[in-house]
This record gives sequence, C-alpha cells and structure tokens, in this order.
Amino acid sequence: MSESLPLFPLQTVLFPDALLPLRIFESRYIDMVRECMRAGHGFGVVARFPEDDQGEAWHARIGTEAIITDFTTLEDGLLGLATRGQRRFLIESTHARHDGLLIGQVAWLPPEAARPVAPQYAALQTLMRELLRHEQLSAQLQVDPDNAGSLGFALASILPLELKQAQQLLEITDPQQRLETLMPLVEQATVQSPSED
Repeated sequence: MSESLPLFPLQTVLFPDALLPLRIFESRYIDMVRECMRAGHGFGVVARFPEDDQGEAWHARIGTEAIITDFTTLEDGLLGLATRGQRRFLIESTHARHDGLLIGQVAWLPPEAARPVAPQYAALQTLMRELLRHEQLSAQLQVDPDNAGSLGFALASILPLELKQAQQLLEITDPQQRLETLMPLVEQATVQSPSED
C-alpha cells in the first residue's frame, strides 16, 4: 500500500542509519519541516541529478526517509537540521503542491534481513572496525560490522562516491551484492587518499 510523503530532492544520497545535516532556507521546506515535526513523521530524500540531454533535471525513483533528530537556528539565521536515514522507498508517482513542494506516492521497500558478512568481504569488516576507532566517525555511524546490510550502508555513506555510484548502492536489494560492488570502490578510495594529503 502506497503512502504520501513530502520529498526533498538533493544532490546527495541518504543511506539508512546515516546522518545528514541540512541547512533549510526555502519557505516550502521550512513549512515541510514544521509539518513533519508536528505529525511526528519524516520526509523523503531523493537524489537530484543534473540536466540530461533534453536539458531537464531529474530525480531518482528510490530514496530514503529522513527523520529529524534535532534542529537549531544557525549563525546565519537559517534553520539547521540533524536528520538520520530510516526506510527506503520507491516513488510510484509525484505531484507538486501549491507552494512547489514535491509530494510522492511511495511504497516502502522491505527492510533487509540481518545476514552475516561472507568471508570474501572480511577486509571491509576490518576497515570498518579501524574507522570506528576514530571518535568523530564512531559518533556518527550506527553500524554492526557483522551484519552485511548495515556494513554496506555505513561504508557507502562515508566513501567519496559519485552521485550515480551512491544511488546504485542504495538501490541494490541484496546486501552481499552491495558489498561486492563496494570492494573496488573501497580499493580505489584507499589508493587515492594518500596522494590527497
């Protein structure tokens, strides 16, 4: 059964359990935040891609619900939000509200069942455990390195990925396949990072 969900197209991909800080300044999104907080529900974050060959920007069909965990007024007067990713959804249709806010009819994707990490991905577990020793990262990550789904989403949320790569990882429904896709991306990021210092 589909459900109505306000959508926030952004040039980023939000993964389940990942943190996403936001600066809100458009009135339609300020109203959206107010409505979400009053009703106690989240909003949908969907990746917004640049213009295609026809000169039209477009957004992904699969996104993640963002739950507001905190808010504050920033020094520049804008509304600052702390959000965390929850459930993934598939957009079945959209319409624009009178104020321009995009509303989606969405179907929730089933949560991934906890599955152990296959032995060939043990290097990803080791990497995650190393990363969790850094206080700043461990504070922002909600991850179980022994759960294939949790490990994959956590790694995808912190790797420097292109938007299309990140969206591909979000859309994968098999946690082991996500780890398989992550392996070369992690190797590439590891090779690049020493030269960036």
